[in-house]
Amino acid sequence: MPENTETELSQLPVAVIGSGPVGLAAAAHLIERGLTPVIFEAGNAPAAAVEAWGHIRLFSPWQYDIDAAARRLLADTGWQEPDAETLPTGAELLQQYLRPLAAVPAISSALHTNTEVLAVSREGLDKTHTGGRKTTPFLIRVKDGTGTITDHRVRAVIDASGTWNTPNPLGQAGLPAVGEPEAYTAGFITAPLPDVTGRDRARFAGKHVLVVGAGHSAANTLLALGELATQEPGTRISWAIRRTSAASVYGGGDLDGLPARGALGSRLRALVEEGRIELHTSFTITGFKSADTLAVLGTTPEGETQLDVDLLVPATGFRPNLDMLREIRLDLDPAVEAPRALGPLIDPEFHSCGTVTPHGARMLSHPEEDFYITGMKSYGRAPTFLMATGYEQVRSIAAALAGDQEAADDVQLVLPETGVCSTDLGGSCDTPDAATDQGASSCCAAPEPAATAPAAQESEAGCCGASEPAAAAPAAQESGSSCCGTPEPAFLGIPTGLEHGRSAEKGN
Repeated sequence: MPENTETELSQLPVAVIGSGPVGLAAAAHLIERGLTPVIFEAGNAPAAAVEAWGHIRLFSPWQYDIDAAARRLLADTGWQEPDAETLPTGAELLQQYLRPLAAVPAISSALHTNTEVLAVSREGLDKTHTGGRKTTPFLIRVKDGTGTITDHRVRAVIDASGTWNTPNPLGQAGLPAVGEPEAYTAGFITAPLPDVTGRDRARFAGKHVLVVGAGHSAANTLLALGELATQEPGTRISWAIRRTSAASVYGGGDLDGLPARGALGSRLRALVEEGRIELHTSFTITGFKSADTLAVLGTTPEGETQLDVDLLVPATGFRPNLDMLREIRLDLDPAVEAPRALGPLIDPEFHSCGTVTPHGARMLSHPEEDFYITGMKSYGRAPTFLMATGYEQVRSIAAALAGDQEAADDVQLVLPETGVCSTDLGGSCDTPDAATDQGASSCCAAPEPAATAPAAQESEAGCCGASEPAAAAPAAQESGSSCCGTPEPAFLGIPTGLEHGRSAEKGN
């Protein structure tokens, strides 16, 4: 390209969309590489999605929750790093790490909150124009809290906006059921991972609540509702799944080759067997009717049925919102909507998080040069994203944008031997309430969030989001109510390195 054009482009900032854990890590790596980020956050504060699931405890300790470049950036501020072996909640992740990181001057000066990205394109070029495309700045169109629309010119784009705001629909075939939008508008369908025993307690107390989904976020919410029901008479719990059995959520036996049932999986099983949770299997939602209560219409092998409930909690996972990228040349896997090279490696039909090869800029690239989707959104509809994977993604991308291709290609990710795709669904030995049976108030769903064998959710779908891993995995050994010597979470999930997927459930 002409030298003056190259110089002008190189002087522009790099756009980072989203200020969750992976977005802020991207900014830290860019700064460390001498590049200038400009960060757009739709929420009113950094990592707004993490705040939404702040009551959830991550299943991995602090040592896997902090990005290396972010740690180095924080070191100069007098920041006190949390104990490496402790499992933080989302609120603790926010207060002790993400907010201090966002307050570092190099990041805070680049951060625009209450700023929604409406579209990404090339300045003066739509998707169909090829000539001069690589030398043309990106155009980021945003809307701020006052409704003002502004266009920003940038040299590259890192989309770390997550999937938290786009949960999967509740109907069959990947489509919203008839009446689903109206049920959301009427307030009958809640956000994923509500704080049932805390912030949202009054909304759920004494109500008939239906939880839909067979993943660990569903289990998390059900356990919390079980605790609420013991304290609030009249609270009724129903659970609807499409599967013929909830065994994969409970864990145990030879399921997916796992050695033992998770302690909290057995707790959930007990609630069902005691009749405190009404389980509806092989239940497919076909429609909703909103009136004084919500009528949930469905089909089962026995025929059509109807459940009348006060509230419905969706726990059916997330999907990426690609609307703002319509003018960008993407190359996505047709099944999971991840970058094409990555898609086959993360397809939940065949893989767990622990079997995904570490990957970086080269695998995440698109036909649109210098455009990358990272974090939870890079996994599309696959629910097995690891936060540490996101950190390695953005390290590689920052190296590539800085022209250090050797470092960009040197992708590495070391997962702990006890790492899992899912989450800690209840206390562990390093939390104050570990010795007592606290239920879901001290646990975390699988994100979508979605966390790393290292850590949960990023994301805006969170790393700790409502994803649906295919099965449950080993729990830390318990000895009555005593605590173990070395802090270790009680896991439900898939051990890293164990290849599995929905195909395993089918016996394939």
